[in-house]
Amino acid sequence: MAPKVLISDALSDAAVQIFRDRGIDVDFQPDLGKDKDKLAEIIGQYDGLAIRSATKVTEKILEAATNLKVIGRAGIGVDNVDREAASKKGVIVMNTPFGNTITTAEHAIAMMFAVARQIPEASASTHAGKWEKSRFMGVELTAKVLGVIGAGNIGSIVCDRARGLRMKVIAYDPFLSDEKATKMGVEKVELDDLLKRADFITLHVPLTDATRNILSRENLEKTKPGVRIINCARGGLVDEAALADMLKTGHVAGAAFDVFSVEPATENSLFGLPNVVCTPHLGAATTEAQENVALQVAEQMSNYLLTGAVENALNMPSITAEEAKVMGPWVKLAGHLGAFIGQMTDEPIKAINILYDGVVAEMNLDALNCAVVAGIMKRVNPDVNMVSAPVIAKERGIQISTTNQDKSGSFDGYIKVTVVTAVRERSVAGTCFSDGKPRFIQIKGINIDAEVGAHMLYTTNEDVPGIIGMLGQTMGQNGVNIANFTLGRALRGGEAIALLYVDDPVPAPVLKKLEATGLFKQVKPLAFEVA
Repeated sequence: MAPKVLISDALSDAAVQIFRDRGIDVDFQPDLGKDKDKLAEIIGQYDGLAIRSATKVTEKILEAATNLKVIGRAGIGVDNVDREAASKKGVIVMNTPFGNTITTAEHAIAMMFAVARQIPEASASTHAGKWEKSRFMGVELTAKVLGVIGAGNIGSIVCDRARGLRMKVIAYDPFLSDEKATKMGVEKVELDDLLKRADFITLHVPLTDATRNILSRENLEKTKPGVRIINCARGGLVDEAALADMLKTGHVAGAAFDVFSVEPATENSLFGLPNVVCTPHLGAATTEAQENVALQVAEQMSNYLLTGAVENALNMPSITAEEAKVMGPWVKLAGHLGAFIGQMTDEPIKAINILYDGVVAEMNLDALNCAVVAGIMKRVNPDVNMVSAPVIAKERGIQISTTNQDKSGSFDGYIKVTVVTAVRERSVAGTCFSDGKPRFIQIKGINIDAEVGAHMLYTTNEDVPGIIGMLGQTMGQNGVNIANFTLGRALRGGEAIALLYVDDPVPAPVLKKLEATGLFKQVKPLAFEVA
């Protein structure tokens, strides 16, 4: 059955056609985002939800989204999506961070010109039949210091354009390396230095706990007298009331805002001030940008629903289409290793240690980690997936660590998973052969070679004669067909294990018969998702 996608906001016809061309069943209801009750009523039918900014994906909507796998936001900001609730639900949230970068950066530059030359006020005055040439004395941008807070995708374009205007550009960004700053032709500075030196300040960071009110009253007081401030990023980055006070005193000479702490902004402390330029969140409002982000979100969502490729996800590691082809068997193996340990471990898990060896050590380890943790967490929550598993593990205080190493044995690569509880450590390792099929290669330090099946039986015993016969006879007498039978032992006469791949789940009475023989220390049925 083809995946179903609901588009609840306005998206271009070309984007809708991309879904259809890829074989996705599309329901295009561009006004549905305004009707949250109707959205909650029907969302359970869909695998994907494509939105812009009008649709609010709340916890209530997500509770009703019983089949939802992915939310695609045509644009950068996802303030209208409850990402925490989506992650707990196992729903991928992806955005389109590159489709409107140029448009937003250009708007910031335009706003900087507008506030520097008082263009909106001068235009309104002239339209009113006045000729107030002496009233609108502006300042040049050339040779002025531009302080850029956030030098990511959009901020870096602003830096480039500003340098073309012969501005001196300084940037504050904790993630900006010295090498990258040099390559960009900007001076990397700390925030206090930027506040003290900048003639213009422009913000290009997301709204997070770390960035909220980054231009607080205290920080605004540190700015250079006569500074002009531009915000085309996110409302909430600037204390608007404090900024209004400083605009009135003249400490801040002007401001240009495209975003506000409350939107739609029908009233704001900045409104009505003569030295403030305001626009209604137009940063991405060009025909090119709207088309770009719509096409991009359609491609990303289709790729995920059809191939498992994860692009520009905000709550799980991205996996490109190329990576998905190569990593597919290894992701399955990682999930199987986690599922084995999860089913074998009854006590609370304190830590998960994952070793990657050889070729797999060069892959996308973040994604593989998610697959391992998801396999383990399915023991406590069958609905968990690669998105929700890390959230659940974090809530339970489970520590996750990884080690990667060069090829160290006969296999081109393998994964070994060890869990630590208050009473024991348990490990399992596996690899993928050239046929792409995952195999278990070691359990509890004992080497084996076992194909992974949907239904399996794991036993441990002392290495004594009769075990194979007992297992085979008991299965045969009770109508359980064995597809594959693998044995392993540590030492002659020491601990031994058996792993049986059977066609159907082993009935509980059969398990009890094996336990009643007294030959087995452990008899454990296992189940794996092998489709």
